[in-house]
Parts: sequence; C-alpha cells; structure tokens
Amino acid sequence: MNNFIFYNPVKIVFGEDKFYNTSEYLKILGKKHLIIIGKGSVKKYGLLEKLESMIKENGSSYIILEGVKPNPVIEKVREGIEIAKKENVDSIVTLGGGSVIDTGKAIAAGYFYNGDPWDLFSKDIKIENALPLMVILTVSATGSEFNPISVIQNDALKHKIRIQGEKLFPKFSILDPKLTVTLPKDYTAFASVDIISHVLEGYFTSDDDNTPIQDGFTETIVKSVINSTFKVLNDPENVKERANIMWAAALGLSGITTAGIGKFKFENHLIEHALSALFDIPHGAGLSIVIPAWMKVNSEKYSRKFYLFGKNVFGIDGDKNYVVKKSIEELEKFFDDIKSPTRLSFYGIKDYEEIKKNVIECAPTRNLKIDYDYISKIIELMK
Repeated sequence: MNNFIFYNPVKIVFGEDKFYNTSEYLKILGKKHLIIIGKGSVKKYGLLEKLESMIKENGSSYIILEGVKPNPVIEKVREGIEIAKKENVDSIVTLGGGSVIDTGKAIAAGYFYNGDPWDLFSKDIKIENALPLMVILTVSATGSEFNPISVIQNDALKHKIRIQGEKLFPKFSILDPKLTVTLPKDYTAFASVDIISHVLEGYFTSDDDNTPIQDGFTETIVKSVINSTFKVLNDPENVKERANIMWAAALGLSGITTAGIGKFKFENHLIEHALSALFDIPHGAGLSIVIPAWMKVNSEKYSRKFYLFGKNVFGIDGDKNYVVKKSIEELEKFFDDIKSPTRLSFYGIKDYEEIKKNVIECAPTRNLKIDYDYISKIIELMK
C-alpha cells in the first residue's frame, strides 16, 4: 500500500425523509441562496416547491437557475455566475443529480474568479475560493455529492473536462433515497453503470498488489450495485435497495476506494467524455459502451486484477485466462441485462476519427497520453 492523505469534510445527512430536515442546514449557509435545478422533474414531483417553502420558513430568499442539461455545459455556468453576482447570493443549493451539482460547483468557484470560468477547466488555475454549496440529491450516480470534482462540457470546443479542489467539497449533502424512486428505468441503469465505473478505474489500473482493503471496498460496491439495480428495475419504489445504490454512489468517487493504491488511470472516463461532448449521449450509457471494449484490449495488461474481479465479484472458477475472459463477458452481460447499450451502433455513431481525435486532444487534462493505435483498437471493439 502506498502512503496517502485522505481528506473529506462533507457532512452527509443520509436516510429516508431527511430531505425534510433541510431547513436546519440552510440556516448555516446564509440568507440568500441560488437554487440550481435541471429540466423540470423536481418541479413535477413537488420537491422544488417544498424546498422553496423551507427557505421561506427560515426567513431567507432565493433565486432559481433552471435548465441544466444531463451533460452540463459552460454556458449555463456563465449564466449562473452572472445571476449569483448580480443577486449577491450567500450560497448555492443544488436540487438534482450530478450535472446539477457539477454546475453548482463551477458557479461556486467562478463567482470569485475574474476571468471566464472555462479557464478554470482548461488552464492550471488553483481554486482559491468558492461559495458554500449544499446538495440535495435526486440521482445517485456521479458521487459529486461527496467529492471536490466538477465536470463541465464546452460545446463550442467539443471538450468535456474536470476541475478539482478542496474548496469544491459540498458543506452538506442530503441523501434521501426516497427522492430517487421516480428516476426512469433507463437512467437508473445508466446511473448504476457510472457508479461501477468509478470504482473499477482505480481497481483495474493500480499496479500496487497490496491493496486488499481497497479491493474489498470496490468488489463489495460492484456486487451491491449489481444486486440492487436488478431489484429497483423490477420495483422502482424499493427504497431499501435505492438506499444501497445511493451510498454506493457516494462512496464510489469519495476517494476512499483509491486512497493508498498509488497512481491509476481514468481512461474509460476520458473516452466516454469524448462521446458525451461530441454526441451528447448519457454519460452512463457511454461508459457501458466503452468499458467492455477497453477491458478486451487491456485483458493481458491488467490480467491480475481482471482475474480477481471475475473470481470475487462474479464467482467465476477456472484457470486465469478463462476467468479473465469470462469476467469481461459477465460485466458486458450485466450491461445488456439492464438495457444499457454496449455498442456505438445503438446511437448510430460512426464518426470514429472524431472520437479518436477528441480523446487524444483531451488526454493531457487527465495526465494521460493516448496514442492513435491504442485508441483505434478500443474504438474498433465499440462499434
């Protein structure tokens, strides 16, 4: 195990009906809030109305920024910063999933930055300050509720890039699994793929062979998500299984599974971000297309971990080559079973050279170097 520093200051408020305790945390964040929402589901199901009521009961005020896309864009960040500065808000409250949270984090950082907020993503600029942020989670997927990461897309450049900094940790995250029961089945499936992908990136690519605790975290999270996903797809109002998925999502990108594993790569996300940026497909759907192809190309390089994955997650027995091959097949079968796509043809995508170009261009933002032959092999298996 490598030396490490682990730091996570987020106060998690977890459990059924915890949404209704939001008032006590809002009081701490000041008297004027910028509420950020997506395209309308929180209105449809009465969540926004209830949040507005709690803010008013506190004697506070608010402004609403709505219309955040599933793949959040820098234009909405710019709009939010302008509103936040004009209204002189004290804090940001996000009501939604990862796209809303990431937009909120970018606005929180951009509020104190004098230049264009895309600079924070495209240049090596340390985030020195940010508005305090509260998360009320309605989609369990990205783990943004429990980490200091924001991923934003620039449609003009066709780049999707992340920033990270301690100032971007939420102050409070309300994790009420009841708020996720209305999530459609397709996005429930895509969300589960995203959770699994977060823990597998480090698990597969770390070259430290003495990480039994971290490996155990990852294997348990994957098994739990697989099990719970089937149950909530059959019974969307199964709050107990929704709770399992919600906590798995939060833990998955909190840093706990990668603390001590040394250097690792996020290649699957790099490749998927090209798909999102170029074709605006759901992030989780893109990942289920990328991961099996990436695993097939890297089956020899990461055979030790693929073997452990197949054995410990899927219970596969046999010689190493068989278990490695079967582990890839079983994960791809899970994606197929939950109806998350595994081929680019599902979306009619054929612009393979554009994908390759985008991946190679954006690789340095993740401290990666991707050559043309390597990405070509992966893309070929994604078709």
